[in-house]
Amino acid sequence: MEYVRLGTTGLEVSPICFGTWRFGLEHEDSGVMETDREEAHELLDAFAQRGGNFIDTANGYGEGRSETWIGDWLEDQDREDFVIASKCYWSQVSRFQENLSRKNVRAEVEGSLDRLGTDYLDVLYLHRFDDGTPIERTLRTLDDLVSEGKVHYVGISTCDAWKLTKGLWQADVNNYEAFTVTQPEYSAVYRDPVVDDLDQPPEHKEPIGEYLDVCEDQDLAVCPYSPLHGGFLTGKYERVDGEIRAPDGSRADIDEKFESDYVAEAAWQVLEEVRAVAEEVDATPAQVSLRWLMDHERFTCVPIVGARTVDQLDENVGAVDVDLSDDQWARIDDAIDV
Repeated sequence: MEYVRLGTTGLEVSPICFGTWRFGLEHEDSGVMETDREEAHELLDAFAQRGGNFIDTANGYGEGRSETWIGDWLEDQDREDFVIASKCYWSQVSRFQENLSRKNVRAEVEGSLDRLGTDYLDVLYLHRFDDGTPIERTLRTLDDLVSEGKVHYVGISTCDAWKLTKGLWQADVNNYEAFTVTQPEYSAVYRDPVVDDLDQPPEHKEPIGEYLDVCEDQDLAVCPYSPLHGGFLTGKYERVDGEIRAPDGSRADIDEKFESDYVAEAAWQVLEEVRAVAEEVDATPAQVSLRWLMDHERFTCVPIVGARTVDQLDENVGAVDVDLSDDQWARIDDAIDV
């Protein structure tokens, strides 16, 4: 597996990042735990054996279980072989539930380091933008953590484009460590027209076009989450008489919000084109969808996959061997506007 340079960080990472938000995740409505400790370690072993070195987690995933299980696994690995990214905003340690105050950020980073059993995070994302705390104060705290060696690079996840720009400007004028990596929701389906097509866009979804324009202009790496649009782009869902047919145990089967959060008319248009290209290149729709992201030229794009089984992980990792022509890439890109 050939590694790629993660934007301007200098880090060499696998072209696919393994996301661990499913580790320890229990669905309140069904009581189903998506990935338990044994399954988590099996997946981490498989990812490493296939050359993967970029692992994404967060302090709140599985109420801290994700970091703990990764930390247990890292005890038998060479820490230097892996690039570990985590996040803060919601609280596992501090009494404050959601903010980016100096107290909360420090408490949560220390908690993450303890659960992961490591001295440093390669990347620390701000999981959300905190409107109640001046961003320059948060950036000062992050700058201190970088100076102390507890964090190497700083990133940000979901926010409006103007907030991302504000953070970059405040870092520049104050000479603080600036964002170099971003983690928005982005896929061949999740683009602004599809958001507009949803009857009631969920509150956590933000317009992505301008955000990506900032990433391109400022040379920020993009590590999109939900690159398969909640599993929709795997091609396992069908539409029959206006109803979604979902396999047992799939996300649409266990998540009551799947249809309202992920499915719009334009999504089916994109999936149709993805399926056509997949047949042409002898790949799966999931592999084509991931390759479409990896082939972006505007910015470094390293999609975060969240496989539930080793077979799914193998399919996702197989995207690195898929070749799309310029025409095939453009057809998927244009499908959103058909």
